[in-house]
Amino acid sequence: MDHSYSNTKLHQKGKHLKLNDRTTIQELHSKGYSNRAIARELNCSPSTVGYELKRGTVSLYTGNVKRYKAVEGQSTYELHRSECGRKSLFLRRNKFIDYVSHCFHNRGWSLDACVGYALAKGIFQKDQVVSTKTLYNYVDLGLMDIKNGDLPEKVKRNTKTRRARVNKRILGRSIDERSPRIESRKDFGHWECDLVLGHKTKDDDVLLTLCERKTRQFFMIKIEDKTSASVMKAFDKLREYYGSKWNQIFKSITTD
Repeated sequence: MDHSYSNTKLHQKGKHLKLNDRTTIQELHSKGYSNRAIARELNCSPSTVGYELKRGTVSLYTGNVKRYKAVEGQSTYELHRSECGRKSLFLRRNKFIDYVSHCFHNRGWSLDACVGYALAKGIFQKDQVVSTKTLYNYVDLGLMDIKNGDLPEKVKRNTKTRRARVNKRILGRSIDERSPRIESRKDFGHWECDLVLGHKTKDDDVLLTLCERKTRQFFMIKIEDKTSASVMKAFDKLREYYGSKWNQIFKSITTD
């Protein structure tokens, strides 16, 4: 069909009707077109046209005449859209929010105490309150007259979760790979190594300690600092001192 009121762009199925679509419905319906014929013109379902006619039909002349109006259908649609969807608990439970704000500022209660007291004393029912975590979320979003600076305990806490670094460098082998025979302390030559630090100042000494697991023989070597370079420098001196016997004396060294 070719009409002056036809849409230059076809309506997409599954999309909501627009004002120009409703204008087309008004024109065609006033000319006596059926719902199915109007649907073909708009490229939509006939049931969509039927629902729209019910939505936008108004009574004229003291209710004696009923007629579809595109503007009325559009305003009804916009009203329904504004009321649809889940409403925030902050809006639906504003009385409890005001109660929490009053108790916080005037009684010095924590947010958790406000929730617990309201439920324990029956001031509010469970479906009338929000959880403590939700209250803290409202504070973060700035929805309440309570700021994070008003919550001294909260700003002191570290709420960041600890996460393992994905690209963490793996230095050496895990102690889980150590032979169970070493645990029995039957063989000589397996050592445990550690660092002993003084107070955290630049002038304090750092000691490298070595303890043999079977004989409990103990070495203590002073090194420059706690860096890996200084530790390896001390091992190089030990290797140079023991020479060819190094592999017999130091079969394994386990560090923390």
